[in-house]
Amino acid sequence: MAVATVVYDGDCGLCTKLVEAASRRLRSPVAAVPWQRADLAALGVSPEEARLAVQWLGTDGTRLQGHRAVAAWLRSAGGGWRVLAALLTAPGLDAVSAAGYRLVAANRRRIPGPWPRTCGGR
Repeated sequence: MAVATVVYDGDCGLCTKLVEAASRRLRSPVAAVPWQRADLAALGVSPEEARLAVQWLGTDGTRLQGHRAVAAWLRSAGGGWRVLAALLTAPGLDAVSAAGYRLVAANRRRIPGPWPRTCGGR
């Protein structure tokens, strides 16, 4: 069975913890792979894209990144998760979600927590 793929930063403890939590809670058939261990060329993702934001590679050829990738994963889980996905990408909220994602991504190494890895290798 083909499944969607989520490519994330495996050197970022925050990213890793969020992906682990999503994998447990969403229970959707998704392969989550750190970009550092992925065959990016085979996936059609450049290292720059992978470093920039989480990537969603859908079984239907859909390619999304950042907050839209997160929304796609939520949507794939169905149920109430679809409502949250719709909110993240709703007109008027899409730009806010994008800005929030960029803010967290740019500052993830500064976010305190029990992150076992350095974020972004920085």
